[in-house]
Amino acid sequence: MLLIRTLLDYPGVGQPEQPLGERSDRTYHHQAIAPLRHQLRQVAAAHGYPWPDAYPAIATLNKDLSYLRQWGILERRMYRWGYYLGTGVMTKPELKVALDALRSQAHNQGDPTIREIYVTLERRLRGFQWGQDLPLSYPVRQIFNRAIHWTDPTLMMERGERRETLFHQLTVLEEAIAQGQAIEISQRVDHYQGQNIGMMTVWPLQLLYYDIAWYLVHEACQDGCFGITRMDRLGNYCRVLTLHGRGIAAQEQSLREVGQLLDQGWGLKLGDRHQQQAELTGSLAFVRAKVRFFAPVAVFIAEGEKRHPRQVMRWGQEKQYLDYEVMLPPRSLDEFGIWVQRYASHAQVLEPDLLVKRHSQMAYDLAKRYGHF
Repeated sequence: MLLIRTLLDYPGVGQPEQPLGERSDRTYHHQAIAPLRHQLRQVAAAHGYPWPDAYPAIATLNKDLSYLRQWGILERRMYRWGYYLGTGVMTKPELKVALDALRSQAHNQGDPTIREIYVTLERRLRGFQWGQDLPLSYPVRQIFNRAIHWTDPTLMMERGERRETLFHQLTVLEEAIAQGQAIEISQRVDHYQGQNIGMMTVWPLQLLYYDIAWYLVHEACQDGCFGITRMDRLGNYCRVLTLHGRGIAAQEQSLREVGQLLDQGWGLKLGDRHQQQAELTGSLAFVRAKVRFFAPVAVFIAEGEKRHPRQVMRWGQEKQYLDYEVMLPPRSLDEFGIWVQRYASHAQVLEPDLLVKRHSQMAYDLAKRYGHF
């Protein structure tokens, strides 16, 4: 019983001190039994059982663990990276952080799958106190970004706001992502060039929430071009094309490449396949984008120290302005320009010429709209 109490109170007991990504060869062969024994002795002492120094022996503890496996309390597998009972892998503070994240994703990001999970967990944990007077359901942390479109089919039906979007096919879509299956989907809206409407055959890679909406990250089956499409612009249609998936290794490799493109770019526009291949192989020439920000906006821009991994910021003339520079792939100039435009007269684009002309034209058009010309 003391062993079970230890596993309940200290989920993950026996895990190595080094994170898995930093482990040495010695850490890789880490055995969790010794730190489990140490923690068990402490729990026993706290409950009034001051055991002799040699107790329990490792052999005795292994025997007790085998009984827990035999009874199904522990799984029949190695616990080299820490022991925990069933799904009880979190401490109470860790559970609170996870629950807050689920609540935000369920309500603000409108994730229908997470909403069902959160409602179930909230029902099970009703009355469970996180702090002295604070219920577990109280949102200590919150991500306030809200989806601007309907995402939950159940709520759509309840409120008479049905939209024929890919959100109605989430079960099939998520299974295809997990299995690496090719699917056929339908893009019903294209507010940009207006030419990308119709059927698409893709490998779905991930559901991504960004700023105000959910997106599907996908790889075209025809040429391997990566794309990110807003979910509400995809129709209520998803047909699995391959019975057997291509495997998780292929999915992970593609997702790593998408991650590289996102890190190097600005926003979600990934460009065409030719641009992507050149960028991923390091043969694409990046473009310098330079903007001068003036007070009072400049101080807020300066606070964004991790806005982009390639950014450089320099103050000028006794901090009267801030020069912001970043090297970007050409595909990202449009989205970067849109970001700059939100600061209106407090921003002056200096490079490249394409963005200088666009920003000055925007200022001219705005002044003309207000009757200043």
